[in-house]
Amino acid sequence: MTEEFGLLEIEEGEPVGDEFEEIDVTDTEADRIARKQDREFLEFRKRIKNTEQFKVEASVFDDATLGALYKLVQDGYIDAFGGPISTGKEANVYTALAPDGEVAVKVYRINASDFRDMREYLDGDPRFEGIGSDKKKVVVAWTKKEFANLKRALAGGVRVPEPIAIERNVLVMEYLGGEDQRARRLNEVHIENPRTTYEVVREYMRRLYRSGLIHGDLSEYNLVVHGGELCVLDLGQAVTVHHPNSREFLERDCHNVAAFFGRQGLEVDDGDLLEAVTEPEPEPEPTPSEDATR
Repeated sequence: MTEEFGLLEIEEGEPVGDEFEEIDVTDTEADRIARKQDREFLEFRKRIKNTEQFKVEASVFDDATLGALYKLVQDGYIDAFGGPISTGKEANVYTALAPDGEVAVKVYRINASDFRDMREYLDGDPRFEGIGSDKKKVVVAWTKKEFANLKRALAGGVRVPEPIAIERNVLVMEYLGGEDQRARRLNEVHIENPRTTYEVVREYMRRLYRSGLIHGDLSEYNLVVHGGELCVLDLGQAVTVHHPNSREFLERDCHNVAAFFGRQGLEVDDGDLLEAVTEPEPEPEPTPSEDATR
């Protein structure tokens, strides 16, 4: 594993806030396609259902999800599906061929998921007021939240998969990996220089915080190495610094990161990491003309 990690340039972004004060969870074109099931959609549905790796994925590829995928194909974001990259409790990730190369497609389950864990991140967040326990509304809002969080993290100089498109419960984003395999997680590689690696992770945590975000589930399992860079995955559960449990989530992130690098032989203290992440950004140095006016 390379010892050199380049950090992204930070873009000028919007001030810290809550992008989705109100999230539109009304029916989309994908829902209408799923209900209408026109001839082309039925052929698309049959093709996906008959694909070998999707035969046992009925809980993932319900008709409305197929409608979302069909809409993404019609809009030119996806040309053909590849194989699964990962499976999780709430979502599966697949490779897909796009006009400009390979992409990753994250499909959040609706019918078969247990959203009790999600409530910890949703309750108390003003972006999710009024959604209640309706699974469809929760998933649509959650998917939109991940798309927004990825955009905000990227603008803040954090290396994450670039978000490309979103439709209902389906998120299309940059594929991190090569022809033969996905990018490897931090726990799957030999770390030649743990100190350098830790410093990059710490800087990314600080940049997330200064962008108004806290990952909420950060560990060696959602930090990957791609093209000599460390990349942060899975920002669906990330909350803003205004969330009532944000401090608790940040402390847990710090503990997970400190524990991992402690196993790599570093002396890392949870509290020191927390202090470094939350340290206020220094005031810019005044220009000579500003000095003259004081």
